[in-house]
Amino acid sequence: MKGTPIKKILILVTILAVPGFLYYLLTEKGKNRYKPLPVFGPKTVASTFHSVRGKKIPDTVYHQVSDFKLLNQAGDTLNWKSYENKIIILNLFYTSDNPGTKLTNKLITDFEKTYGKNTVLRFVSVSVDPKGDTAPVLSKYAEAIHAKPEKWDLLTGDSTQVYNLINKQLFIDAFQKKENGKNIFVYNNLFVLLDPQHRIRGYYEAANQEALSKLDDEIKVLIVEELRNNTDGR
Repeated sequence: MKGTPIKKILILVTILAVPGFLYYLLTEKGKNRYKPLPVFGPKTVASTFHSVRGKKIPDTVYHQVSDFKLLNQAGDTLNWKSYENKIIILNLFYTSDNPGTKLTNKLITDFEKTYGKNTVLRFVSVSVDPKGDTAPVLSKYAEAIHAKPEKWDLLTGDSTQVYNLINKQLFIDAFQKKENGKNIFVYNNLFVLLDPQHRIRGYYEAANQEALSKLDDEIKVLIVEELRNNTDGR
């Protein structure tokens, strides 16, 4: 019976110590093991450095998608300033009867149900048929699919600028060709995840369920990454 008070004290100490130990693991060990998403596209080593635990590490300059001026379904001119501090989920589409577009529209609607209240996320669909998909056409189309500007923007504009954005900045293969007298648009039906620094953080096939699950996971990872960067003052 004499050992009972000692046991009680040990149990009490353990109960009090465990939360503190877990907090230490999460804030210190967890931070050290944190693995950010990769950055896609060309990169160069800068002449500047940053320190990690006293060790000098060369900075890396990653590809950033260049600025643009395109119209959304409301006729507003948008550029990167319009998406300041936003995470972008981008895809390609055109309004003509297109199974690929129907699929991505449904998927974006599903993602909106999950992330609709998260103000850091924006959905952007860029038309590969800028001549046919004018702003008035997109306005009617947006009503049909319930795409609200400033949450889900449908973008169109000058053909040269559109295809420069798609092919040279996002590195997605997209082109048009004539087939039986009709314009056919060929492109990779992907979602692209872009961070607030306009860097490409992931590509995901719209028709691949595993890729979509990965996108869902990596949206969350990128949100956490941005929160951590803002907390650290980066």
